[in-house]
Amino acid sequence: MSEPTQAAIAVRVCAADELGAGGAGRRLNAADASGEAVVFFVRYDGKPFGYLNRCAHVPMELDWVEGQFFESSGLYLMCATHGAIYEPDTGKCVGGPCRGARLRALAVEERDTPEGRAVFWLPDDTLRPA
Repeated sequence: MSEPTQAAIAVRVCAADELGAGGAGRRLNAADASGEAVVFFVRYDGKPFGYLNRCAHVPMELDWVEGQFFESSGLYLMCATHGAIYEPDTGKCVGGPCRGARLRALAVEERDTPEGRAVFWLPDDTLRPA
């Protein structure tokens, strides 16, 4: 039997209750074809979502302060550099300089574990944990 690829191994992000709706997100170091990267995870409408922490307009990280991705209403993700506004459930830019572009989405799921419910990232072959 062959070894599982890096992409097949789920990565525990945090306990499910650590991601509050419209609240602080979780960051993890990652790697892609360009080298070092950061990914982030947030909760919106009761579900966890994950994205590459790179604005679709200019490749800058989105968070205002580490882990703060939502704008003040808690309804949209916002790039701290140029003010691009993204839908948290689709990653689509709905306002600002990159309207219509999208954040790079990650496969995320919430699972029951022996320690309680947790959020997991399912990496792929192009974006993986660092």
